[in-house]
Amino acid sequence: MATTVTAAFNTLVGNLTRSPGETSSMASHRESVSKKLKSSFGVSNFFGTGSNSNGTSVRYWSDVDYFSSIPAAAQQNDSTYMLTKIRDALKDRFPNTTIRVSTPAVVCEFGTDGAETLEVVPAYYVGRDNTDSYNIYKIPQLGGGWVKSGPSVHNKYVTDVNTALSGKAKQLIRLIKAVKYYNNIPVTSFYLELRVAKWASGETHIDYKYDVRDVLKHLVECELAQMVDPKGISGYVPAAHTENYRQDSLSKFTTALGRARKAMAAESDGDIKEAFEWWDKVFNGRFPAYG
Repeated sequence: MATTVTAAFNTLVGNLTRSPGETSSMASHRESVSKKLKSSFGVSNFFGTGSNSNGTSVRYWSDVDYFSSIPAAAQQNDSTYMLTKIRDALKDRFPNTTIRVSTPAVVCEFGTDGAETLEVVPAYYVGRDNTDSYNIYKIPQLGGGWVKSGPSVHNKYVTDVNTALSGKAKQLIRLIKAVKYYNNIPVTSFYLELRVAKWASGETHIDYKYDVRDVLKHLVECELAQMVDPKGISGYVPAAHTENYRQDSLSKFTTALGRARKAMAAESDGDIKEAFEWWDKVFNGRFPAYG
């Protein structure tokens, strides 16, 4: 329990942070998946990406992402077909595990915790970017096409913003992702990662209670419009997979913003208990208790 909103946010950040040991149980699954993809498709480069590798994952919710670099001999023009082939190969290896396609990945549900869900993204090596000399890949997009992705480039971008803000930008991203997960908001984590990092790059410091509210305001005011990849790799990055998902996400973020504003107003009026109650609504019952 906490007696100030600031202390509660610090506690929440700690609660959201996944310990290194929590993903250790995935090591054997990762090795088995890697071996199956190597034998079936000749994959030799299988590496972690996404929020888990970048330090922005949400405990119990974020899955563990991997890029599987497919050699030229096994490449397919239709990314949907490639995903289906990978799904079928992994189903053959793990017949009792739920394995499904969720573009751009094949999702392997080895357990109920996010850390027990492994996502495999088939990736074709394209080359190196001109600025930082990081590897660039093509990964599946909806409709059977391919889109460029530079996970190392994006990770460095977020890390540089985080460093400039004393290590708090990634925690802010984690808090906004928690709002997403706790309220079942169908916006993509990649979009939030880039959108929040780009917003934070214009800040001089981070204070969680103010900046959670201000990021929610930013998301609502921009109407979750697709954004230009700040590193120029992936072109336009959509907020959600469908227009209906974008509209649903916008509605839920608007509700969260209204509640955050009421929390801030209550604190300004000296009613800390009410402020806690409104923040608890923002995080759908998972904000630290007052007292």
